[in-house]
Amino acid sequence: MSDRLAVPSAPLPLRHPTLFTLELAAFAAIFIWDEWVPVSKTPFLLAIAWLSLRLRAVTWRSLGFAAPPSWRRALVLGSAAGAAMFGLEFFVTQELLVRLTGEYPDLHEFAALVGNLPLLGILLVANFVLAALGEELVWRGFALSRVAEILGGSRWAWLGSLVAVNAGFGLAHLYQGVTGVIETAFGGVLLGGLYLASRRNLVIPMAAHFVSNTIDFVVIYLGLYPGVGAQ
Repeated sequence: MSDRLAVPSAPLPLRHPTLFTLELAAFAAIFIWDEWVPVSKTPFLLAIAWLSLRLRAVTWRSLGFAAPPSWRRALVLGSAAGAAMFGLEFFVTQELLVRLTGEYPDLHEFAALVGNLPLLGILLVANFVLAALGEELVWRGFALSRVAEILGGSRWAWLGSLVAVNAGFGLAHLYQGVTGVIETAFGGVLLGGLYLASRRNLVIPMAAHFVSNTIDFVVIYLGLYPGVGAQ
């Protein structure tokens, strides 16, 4: 993995700004009327992304959904990054945020997971399909590249996109309260950084997202997550 962010310095042409406005409106509509969205918003966001790519003749492969130069290296690096992300969140950033906000992330929706092994298995499968694959395709693969393109494709455009898109990613977890939103946005920036540092290949951030979330779920299952296990 490169030690520098792999952001292109040459500007990209602005493509389909009107379509981008419609994409943004469609994304917003899914969150505004979320009571009509069953189970997960990710498949609906993914459908919007897929349609945009089809209309613009862009492939998922060009956005990084492709085999890395070394699967073994990518999975090891991604897994290590995911474990490090969990450690940073659980032991450092979460404690700092709780001091500022006075509250832990609102994870009451996962209270049923404590001691529930069958539910843990279901959530780990959902974690792989909806979070590791789905959310990384939507937020890091599609949205990050799309906003950078609209901003002009320069290095600053990519960095601005990294902040803006992951602010949106944090707000997508509004049900977790202010601490959860900030925590998730920061995690999204880290995943976006992995995406750029790996020359815009999605395998490493996918692996990191899966491992980080998996540890979260296991900790909740064991009843060790603050505000969840103590119910």
